[in-house]
Amino acid sequence: MAKLGKRTRAAREAFAGKEDITVEDAVALIKANANAKFDESVEIAMNLGVDPRHADQMVRGTVTLPNGTGKSVRVAVFARGAKAEEALAAGADIVGAEDLMETVQGGTIEFERCIATPDMMPIVGRLGKVLGPRNLMPNPKIGTVTMDVAEAVKAAKGGQVQFRAEKAGVVHAGVGKVSFNADQLAENIRAFVDAVSKAKPTGAKGAYMKRVSLSSTMGPGVSVSVDSATGN
Repeated sequence: MAKLGKRTRAAREAFAGKEDITVEDAVALIKANANAKFDESVEIAMNLGVDPRHADQMVRGTVTLPNGTGKSVRVAVFARGAKAEEALAAGADIVGAEDLMETVQGGTIEFERCIATPDMMPIVGRLGKVLGPRNLMPNPKIGTVTMDVAEAVKAAKGGQVQFRAEKAGVVHAGVGKVSFNADQLAENIRAFVDAVSKAKPTGAKGAYMKRVSLSSTMGPGVSVSVDSATGN
């Protein structure tokens, strides 16, 4: 069994025995024990009472975090003509049509968000097997298939976070950086939880939010009281 480093042992000891604590206590604990040489992300994981294999239990959506994510997001836009120019003016990093499709098909994906105008979807649709597993496929339900590409680009650059339940019913995302102050992180966390709460599908049975956990990129996780996370 590999020996744990001094920092890892100290962090685990600090987190030991702490469960179902308030958002504020969890944020304080994470900030006090995040000592990597870079600005770690603060991440949330939510275990939901859903089975996403059933269409009526899929959970997905977007939320604009009030204090942003602290991350620089590279945005690609599938568009032509005036809409391509509009996307570039709004700050899109990559804009194209067939040429962008060929780049992606060749295995080069240098973006974290993908937006498309509706007329581009026949082209983008060919990339489903590449973009789908990476949760990058544009979708009108979350505002990434739109004629208002400028607004979509600005939202993606301004702290909008997409979420989608994985096979085990887990939703996870980054909700800020350790360098954020405690109030900013707490506000972002509750905004994210509220968005997931509002995305509750019609087919969900029993308890919807089963468990909420927070962690830093390199640190252990701590469970947070669902009532505290929802502001109840």
